Amino acid sequence: MKALLLFPLLLTLVVMGQNPSPSQERSSVTVVGFKWSRNHQTIKPTPAQGITPAREMMAINKNYQRNARANDPTYARDPNEDTIDGRSAALEKIVQESRTPNAKTVDAFAYMVRIQNTSKKAIEILFWEYQFVDPSNPANVARRQFLCGANVKPDKEKELQAFSLLGPTDVVSVGNLASGSEKVFQEKVVINRVEYAGGSVWQRKEWNSAEIKLTYQRAVATPWQAGEMCRGL
Repeated sequence: MKALLLFPLLLTLVVMGQNPSPSQERSSVTVVGFKWSRNHQTIKPTPAQGITPAREMMAINKNYQRNARANDPTYARDPNEDTIDGRSAALEKIVQESRTPNAKTVDAFAYMVRIQNTSKKAIEILFWEYQFVDPSNPANVARRQFLCGANVKPDKEKELQAFSLLGPTDVVSVGNLASGSEKVFQEKVVINRVEYAGGSVWQRKEWNSAEIKLTYQRAVATPWQAGEMCRGL
């Protein structure tokens, strides 16, 4: 997600408790297409963060001596590595690396929706959900909600993709999906909230933003990676 979207996302936490009265019954977002699939995701744990002591101030660290050492064709050993602080930092790095779990691959699900912005304002943030409905019992609905930094310009389409460890298992066993050609559940995408450039907001009347308050806080608690567009709620 681009950095310019981070500030609006943080502001959303403040105003999301409000229930704006939409100027129109339906949002200006048209769902062009959607699908889901099973895949594998590699989870890379965040390394443990320790406190590294500040380096001892040595004469060798002064600009003249440091530049001379950098230009030394013999690549002399950095004297800082032999100080108490240098050895302590090296030991601390070893300890932190030993405490960091290895990356692991897990079964996950990819959810994709292609939307069109039919308004004259750019969409900055989008809350949407993928629903799985049991045809024999329509009240049995599995909902997978997502938050996206959409950045969709007026009259443009965009494909959004999100990943989750949760699939349609609330409705039917994933292992039975390939048992026949007939669909065992109905699928649809619902737009819950749209935040436009300039601060205007549309929100679906039936959607209760309070129900995702805690998951929203977790979703924005860590920095977004380059290219990351959506997160599960």
